[in-house]
Amino acid sequence: MQKLIIDGGTPLYGEIPVQTAKNAALPIIAACILTAEPVVIERCPRLKDIDAMLDIMRHLGCSCEFVGDDLTVCCNDVALNVIDAELTGKLRSSIFILGAILSRCRKAYISHPGGCEIGLRPIDLHISGLKSLSVDIEDDCGVICCDGKNMRSGIINLDFASVGATENLMMAGALLDGETVIVNAAREPEIVDLAAFINAMGGKVSGAGGSIIRVVGVKKLHGCRFRPMPDRICAGSVLAAVTATGGAVTVRGVVPEHIFGITEKLKHIGAKISVRGDTVRINADGRPKPLRKLETNVYPAFPTDMQPQFCAVLARASGSSVIVENLFENRFGYTSELLKMGASITVRDRIAVVNGVSALHGASVRACDLRGGAALVIAALSAEGRSVIHDPKHIDRGYESIETLFSAIGGKIRRSSDAN
Repeated sequence: MQKLIIDGGTPLYGEIPVQTAKNAALPIIAACILTAEPVVIERCPRLKDIDAMLDIMRHLGCSCEFVGDDLTVCCNDVALNVIDAELTGKLRSSIFILGAILSRCRKAYISHPGGCEIGLRPIDLHISGLKSLSVDIEDDCGVICCDGKNMRSGIINLDFASVGATENLMMAGALLDGETVIVNAAREPEIVDLAAFINAMGGKVSGAGGSIIRVVGVKKLHGCRFRPMPDRICAGSVLAAVTATGGAVTVRGVVPEHIFGITEKLKHIGAKISVRGDTVRINADGRPKPLRKLETNVYPAFPTDMQPQFCAVLARASGSSVIVENLFENRFGYTSELLKMGASITVRDRIAVVNGVSALHGASVRACDLRGGAALVIAALSAEGRSVIHDPKHIDRGYESIETLFSAIGGKIRRSSDAN
């Protein structure tokens, strides 16, 4: 079993680029099913979640090949194989496949998806949205069987602005006759990126980034080259780590408006941040200040995927902070590991009270999910002494070699195995 070994207490300095966004690349890979022609995804990140998605694509008959940093996907022949639980259990985003396969083939069979254990994350919105497009759906012993022979465009009202459901329904409508309208659509930048990708293939998607998205179906989509957006959560994680440890770091290749909600909160707790073009520079010194209230919500509010990392920062704040998690009911599971490092955190339901301590100490902890694992890395980088983080496979789902990322800016972090 692998582990991360971190000697904390060293401020971070330097300049690094941000990786391509996992949460943009995954639905874009799924959307490659919409065309029989080759698609090149530039600077596709090498992540465990990407590998899991590519396994599903190959299971469906698509060819997927990396040449350097670019991924070429060709779905000339799509086989209507059942995507079983062994494949979907590794990846929540496997549900994205459903809309794309239905749009092209009018039938799909997929087991219920997996992913991090941070909450129920029901797929009801995906199912009800597809039913609004006249898809007949049955659950056969855990396999979602979709028959879209009578599939047609329509108006879909989402009860909640779900990112995944919005993306799935955009793909579902891409090859239908007429116009599909998604009301109360999610507004995340990744939605805008997927729309841009579909349009680069010859699609007709408008309104992405707003609450109403319109998808005018076309007869056929073609191949293209496309570079997905930079990873706003990875950029935010680096900025949070600098705030926790101290130092000065420049992050290149950022879209500043994508992380505005993150940088504003970092300013509130004492970080100095400047923006020039696609670079963000952060300077941090001394203990972070507390936040009276940090509340997660859908974009453009503070992202739930940055909540654990901020908790790690606030664990060393000069006072008490309150974190309210509005999206996932089990997202505070990682806090039990922070307690082993000397943090003072009390959790009740979806609220955590974080009483800042003067210093954290190294400990042996376990990463149980992706963003909670990133929080442990940040805490370990700021702690006194050595920490060992077990099960970094969860972190590898969303960060391209996190040890390389932080080593490049002075963090004392390395990967090892139990044999070493």
